[in-house]
Amino acid sequence: MESTGTVLRELRGAQKTAKGVSLYSRYVNRPAGRVFAAGAYRIGLTPNQVTLISAAFTFAAIASVALVRPSWGLAVTVYAGLAVGFALDSADGQLARLTGRGGPDGEWLDHVVDCAKMILVHTAVLISFQRFSVLPSDGWLLLPLGFLFTAVLTFCAGLLREQLGRAAARPAPDDGAPASVSRMRAVALLPADYGVFCLVFLLLGDRTAFRVGYAALAVVHALFLVAFLVKWFRELKALRAAD
Repeated sequence: MESTGTVLRELRGAQKTAKGVSLYSRYVNRPAGRVFAAGAYRIGLTPNQVTLISAAFTFAAIASVALVRPSWGLAVTVYAGLAVGFALDSADGQLARLTGRGGPDGEWLDHVVDCAKMILVHTAVLISFQRFSVLPSDGWLLLPLGFLFTAVLTFCAGLLREQLGRAAARPAPDDGAPASVSRMRAVALLPADYGVFCLVFLLLGDRTAFRVGYAALAVVHALFLVAFLVKWFRELKALRAAD
């Protein structure tokens, strides 16, 4: 059995491109996932088993949001569960590339868990608002529904862009941007990163602060959705023009 250090070096050589990835995913989540992937490899876990462990951490944290009265202790617990679940979500793909054991079933399972995660986390916030918060008005209950719509539409539209690009044998083009531009893009993408979204749950101990932080992220994600939809539509239109 290879040493952990050797496995980590092999995993570093099996990373996906950093193009279109925020600084959080590039420098926090992927390295954490690499450590989890190395540990999973050492104990003989499969990529699908890592996906299911990721789901267990994530869904336990989400259930806590809906079922437990907000407090600072809950805030730390929920954030830890979501952050570990996100790192394990990166680990399953890294382990698949390392072992060559990835496949359509693993990709399907990963997408199913991701979709369930984004639906349930905003549903849990809605339940928490209704059960535990004294809201300024009932209109605040629409906020998680709007955020849910934005998250699901972004996920589905992005997945379709990827699949349609593959079908045309033309993935999203590499614009050849210099490193400085790539770094600026990685910073700009931070507010849309799921890892940054998880950070807002550290505010659960103060319900007003959490509500304001969650609302701010909802607005930012809605703006990113518009930008992404325009970008993806133009890319797909360009594919048709190139045929």
